[in-house]
Amino acid sequence: MKFSAQEEYGLRCLLQIANSPTGSRTIPEISEAEGLSQAHVAKLLMILRRAEFINSTRGQAGGYALARTPAEIKIAEVLASLGGKLFDDEFCTKHATTLEICSRSADCAVRGLWQMIQQSVDTALFTVSLADLLPGAGQRIAIQMATPTDRRMKAGVLND
Repeated sequence: MKFSAQEEYGLRCLLQIANSPTGSRTIPEISEAEGLSQAHVAKLLMILRRAEFINSTRGQAGGYALARTPAEIKIAEVLASLGGKLFDDEFCTKHATTLEICSRSADCAVRGLWQMIQQSVDTALFTVSLADLLPGAGQRIAIQMATPTDRRMKAGVLND
């Protein structure tokens, strides 16, 4: 399972805007900070603007700003707008091989696995907002996402 470059770089562009001291960033500023071409940044920002995560302002003092507070922007929504889900309900109809419908539509053993994985990913990503990825919030995510065993090991409760 992989996340695409578009999802990675789109999320990084959104973080550049959220981290801006002025609350706004231009395409050249984001391009330089992330080492991406201006055309690529423009494409990613267009997707994020259409998904209503950011607003754009033209002109000398223009740029891109968040349309909502960082706490209101869920990472699951951002990734879905940039690349879609790992598994969606239309997968079987889109990939039905040479047959009109999937030969396994009634007894698919694999579909349940993909649905379970998608549900786990959604559950994890809907608990993380853009605010959680801002500087100083990294420790909060590590604690939030850690398993009970991880937490006990950090506390020194488990000894090997």
